[in-house]
Amino acid sequence: MKSERRVAGRKAVEGILISDLTAITNYAVIAKAGRIVNASTSGFLLEIERKDLVPKSLRENLNLESLLGQHVALYLPQMNLDLDGSVTRATHMGKGRFVVGVDFSYEVPEYWRACLVDLLPMPGEMS
Repeated sequence: MKSERRVAGRKAVEGILISDLTAITNYAVIAKAGRIVNASTSGFLLEIERKDLVPKSLRENLNLESLLGQHVALYLPQMNLDLDGSVTRATHMGKGRFVVGVDFSYEVPEYWRACLVDLLPMPGEMS
């Protein structure tokens, strides 16, 4: 299955905390914590520390490619909001830090995604 590439302007964000990154197919928690570091109307980029990965197989491996294509959900405690989408990339950046790209589900309306991105604080905005 070939995925459609959506192009949207990215916005660096303050580092919005997330909790319970969960695979929808089996409701298994992938990571107990992380943060959104940039976002656009097509998706967002998560930063996850190795210690926050729940499955032992992921913590012991520097490769999260098994997550590619998975439909996931996560919770933003600061906004009391659930988000879902599909994992489009997962890369080890070194020193136990991973970045995971997630595209919003197609069911999420464009105007809602645009409003969410506008609400996310830019770096230094909350200081």
